[in-house]
Formats: sequence, C-alpha cells, structure tokens
Amino acid sequence: MSKIRVINPGMYSTIQDLGRMEFQQFGVPTAGSMDTYAHRISNLLVGNPENSPVLELTAFGGTYEFGETTIISITGGDMSPKRNGCETLKMWRTLVMNAGDQLSFAGARKGFRTYVSVVGGFNVPSALKSKSTYVRARLGGVEGRQLKRDDFLEYHDVKFDPLELLGRFVRAHQIPVYENELILKVILGPQDDDFTRKGIADFFSNKYIVSSESDRMGYRLEGKKIEHVLSADIISDGIMKGAVQIPGHGNPIIMLSDCQTTGGYTKIAHVISSELWKIAQLKAGDSIQFKAVDIEEAHEILDRRSKTFEEIESTFETYRLEGYRELAKRF
Repeated sequence: MSKIRVINPGMYSTIQDLGRMEFQQFGVPTAGSMDTYAHRISNLLVGNPENSPVLELTAFGGTYEFGETTIISITGGDMSPKRNGCETLKMWRTLVMNAGDQLSFAGARKGFRTYVSVVGGFNVPSALKSKSTYVRARLGGVEGRQLKRDDFLEYHDVKFDPLELLGRFVRAHQIPVYENELILKVILGPQDDDFTRKGIADFFSNKYIVSSESDRMGYRLEGKKIEHVLSADIISDGIMKGAVQIPGHGNPIIMLSDCQTTGGYTKIAHVISSELWKIAQLKAGDSIQFKAVDIEEAHEILDRRSKTFEEIESTFETYRLEGYRELAKRF
C-alpha cells in the first residue's frame, strides 16, 4: 500500500467522499465534501469513481510527502500549490508526483477549499457506508478527525495506464471563477408563511456577509434582519444541506455538509443542490445575495450541471496537454 506523509496538516484538512447518505433518519449527518463540483472533477481527472475519497484542504493547505511515484490532480480553490517548495504546479489537470516529492500549499488566494485526488483513491476505513470524516462524532476518514503532523495517508495500488491519464486537463470555460460576491439561487419554503411580506422582500433584496463563525456545519450570515410573523420557533422537523434557517435573531444560516438532521427554527428557503458547492469557496467577509427560482428552473440547472460532467469526461480523449507521452516514460 502506497503512502503520503503529512508534514504539515494545514488549517483544517480531512478525507471526504460525497457523503454518508443513508443514516439521516438515525440522526447522523451526511458530512462529505463541501465543494462537490471540485471533488468530482478531481476524481474524473485521475480515473477514479466520482465518490472516491479525496483530501479536502481549508484556507491553508499544508505540506505532504509522496512515498511512491503516482498521478494526482488538484482542483478547487487556489492555494498556490508547489512541488518541493519551488515549482509552481498547475491545477485542474493531471500531475506526476515522484517518490520523495513534497506537495505544499499556501493560503487560499482564490476560493477557500482545495481538493487533491490520487490514482486509486485514499484507503481509509468505511464508517456507516462512507469514508467521509465527521469530526464531531469521530466518524470516517483518519480516526474520525482532521489530519495531524506525521499521519500517513494510504492510497490503493491500482494498475493504470499512464498514457490514458497523463495530459488530461479541464478547459478554461469549465473551471469555476471564485468571486467574493455570490448570487445564490433558492427555492422559497418550506416555512415561508412564517415570515412577513417585508421579511421575504428583505431576504431577496439585501446582501448578506459571511460571518467568521461559519464552518462545515453551516454558514452564518450577517445583514438585514428577517421579520417573522410571530416566532422563529417551530416543532422540530427535518433539515438537510442547503436549508436556510432564520432563528430568532433574524440572520440567515445556510446549513451545509455537517449540519444536524432536525431543527426547530423556521426555514425561509432552500439553496438548490446544483449551487451548494459555490458556498464552500466563500470565506468570512464575502457576500451572498439570494435569488428565487421555481422547481422547474432548478431541475433545468441540475440537468445542465450533469451534462457538464459528461462533457468534461468526454473531452479527455479529444484534448491532451503536450508532452504527456514523455511523462508516461517515468512509469
């Protein structure tokens, strides 16, 4: 089994797949990657199934040393990745890491979370049918926690054709541009009747600032207070990623990957699933404005997103970076 040594774990680094989907009825959050778009593409680049576990880096990525020569990809936020401290690496393409190479990251220049995939995928124990790390319950990943210095990340030794994988890249129009201001599409409800007309109008007409108290559980927003008709409290019901809660203080909270499965606050809207990944790349001080769409438009957006993945994968055979045949000789 090949290994990567953690020299510096960065600010908050974990192993994540696409989430623990079958246990919310028992009170277990899904966890999983915050930016599923970057996650899925990073796996497609190296030939892994889209749900394969990847390394999710937050804000500052740290340093990692490779024990064997392998192929990786880096997607998501730009943390200025370098090889051996000097060679700047390109993102959104396949890369060769040689035995003994160190992969290092600085602070995020654009975006907030970065994803690293390795051929074969990381080999961590499955917990409740998922390898995603949920730190609060110490489930999944590496001992259910964020990475620490001198951890060893094992990955599966698989047979692969370097000529098939090397030279793959994502074309510019398919790479997200991470901005500091985001317009986020939502579907109104399910408790929109619990808000005044003014409250709903304020929700859609004002910008909200991402609070420094935001994390993988939810992004707390600051801005114009949203008025309730009577109270923010309801009989507890189900919550899932994307729900926009409005507690008594009137500021929105967008529930994310590590959110609880039930809650007793009114939910004014729900972020459409095909746009949730965008929130993961926002940092404290960035802004969000909400835009209402109906279910039909949400389905159309989801369909276009699905076709984007199909298009990206289909172009790997059509477009290749120069020099990939020479790189393949290292294997």
